[in-house]
Amino acid sequence: MHFVYIVRCADGTLYTGYALDPDERVKVHNSGRGAHYTAGRRPVCLVYSESFATKSAALRREHRLKRCTRAQKQALISTAGRD
Repeated sequence: MHFVYIVRCADGTLYTGYALDPDERVKVHNSGRGAHYTAGRRPVCLVYSESFATKSAALRREHRLKRCTRAQKQALISTAGRD
């Protein structure tokens, strides 16, 4: 499985990324070996993830999410898990 995830950084900002294992990726971010953006904003907390069958589908979704506003990402996070 391929995942797109959103983490909330210690300063309240949101970071969107792609990973094969979002939980493991959060550990990498929190160790300081992740993205430069999150390295200075630790700790980070996983607030959203979405799975995809293919890498290309996940990367397309990541690209779309990175273009979303903070408010749009917050709305997505708040509705996640609700049916």
